[in-house]
Amino acid sequence: MSAVARSLFGRRARLRWIHLILGGALAMPYVLVGVAVIGPVIGSADVFGSLPLQLASFAVGLPLAAVTSLFPLTRPLESAAVRWLCGVDTDRLALGPARTRGEKGRTAVWFTLHLGFGGIIAGMSLALPPFAATLIVLPVLSALLGSRLGLPEVFDHAWGLALAPVAGAAGLVALAGCAAGCGALLARWAPLLLGPTPRERLAAAEARAADLAVRNRLARELHDSVGHALSAVTLQASAARRVLDSDPEFVREALAAIEDTTRRTVGELDAVLGVLREGDAPGTAPAPTLAADLDGLLRRTRAGGQRVSATVDADPRALPPLLSREAYRIVQEGLSNALKHAGERAAVDVRIAVADGELEITVENPVTGPAPSRAGGGHGLRGIADRARLLGGTATAGPATPAGPDVTAAAEAAAGQAAAPRPVSTPAAGPAAPRIWRLHARLPMKGPV
Repeated sequence: MSAVARSLFGRRARLRWIHLILGGALAMPYVLVGVAVIGPVIGSADVFGSLPLQLASFAVGLPLAAVTSLFPLTRPLESAAVRWLCGVDTDRLALGPARTRGEKGRTAVWFTLHLGFGGIIAGMSLALPPFAATLIVLPVLSALLGSRLGLPEVFDHAWGLALAPVAGAAGLVALAGCAAGCGALLARWAPLLLGPTPRERLAAAEARAADLAVRNRLARELHDSVGHALSAVTLQASAARRVLDSDPEFVREALAAIEDTTRRTVGELDAVLGVLREGDAPGTAPAPTLAADLDGLLRRTRAGGQRVSATVDADPRALPPLLSREAYRIVQEGLSNALKHAGERAAVDVRIAVADGELEITVENPVTGPAPSRAGGGHGLRGIADRARLLGGTATAGPATPAGPDVTAAAEAAAGQAAAPRPVSTPAAGPAAPRIWRLHARLPMKGPV
């Protein structure tokens, strides 16, 4: 019983009732136009005094409503009303104007149904409640006034008066049932008539994918630039603090490196955040590249006491701009990982070369303990994998022996997931061979096919 009462008088039923009343209000101008047409045709000056003439006027006005529904804002406004009042999910409705012939036809059908059902329910809501209320109080009024108030003769009988309140209550329930039924029908038909077409769904999916790609790219840029800067500044400040009294010259160099690092990072941060500001152009700071910024990156890293050796067997100026930018970020992230996990006194070896039409980037640093890891997992290696994959290349990272040509415990960028580590072979006797952590990326010079 409670479920039935909720379906007739619950919040959703009341909101759908309001939606129907709005449809009836929208139908009134068209009904008045129908009255202006029907009156002269029939030769009657009192159209509102005849129910058949009122219905005829209503029928004449609905085709006019279908024509005016071609107005571009009709579908967005109707979709908004359906979303808020009928409880239909947003992703099942098209929020833009109807453009194709099929979309306009479905919008016209919906608008006609909304005004048609709304006009009927609005008329019933105006006429039925006063009549039902009169029936409910009729026994009391009849006893007080001694009259049936102009109602049918059936109410002169005692049984008629006794059933009058029941008939009035039943009329109100019937009105609620009609409103709930019409509201449910419109809510069911709304996705079919106002919903997005396959073309619109595909366009929306492509827009979401593009937005997600931009967000991921910005996240990688922020992680690589700001993360490296914080690691470098932390290392430089720590080294300067230890030699503050004994080596003032080193402290001055470290402070200058901190200043240069933070200034460049603020510029890169401004460029990235400019993309996020709606309506703003990206910041003016150019994206760093191997050709213009590799030397500065190495200099700032060494300023903190890190021993970095670099071998560049390629002309960075000859690299395509996109490849040069992504390669710079990969080198930057490799140095950041070394700063975080290998320690400030560890030697880092960077090698950049071109072989077989691919740019090869290798960053190595010693591993004296367990393979470095971060609580919860980091995003740096994943970002490197994403960058390599977008360029059609691969990236691997993991511990390896100095003599071993391959990376053990590799993470393939093409798969985007960490591969199972392979065991590192060691001699049967004697101390275990020292290991290194190796990041190796291969990026095609011509980009993905």
